[in-house]
Amino acid sequence: MEPTLEEQKELKKELAKFKRKVVELAGEVHDIVEDRIWTDYVNLPKLSEDINSAMKEVLDFQELHPYLK
Repeated sequence: MEPTLEEQKELKKELAKFKRKVVELAGEVHDIVEDRIWTDYVNLPKLSEDINSAMKEVLDFQELHPYLK
């Protein structure tokens, strides 16, 4: 059964939160690469893992709600 328009609106907001987390983490990687690579490169592996986990959340959520893709 398809969710109501109101439910879809709430689900889109939830998806946006998941996506924002991925973008924020990617922004941290960008800042390190562009400005602080020589001092903060050690943070890249952890950030990569965090991005992978956050992206999995997005993909899993989209899998549950394919109409949001």
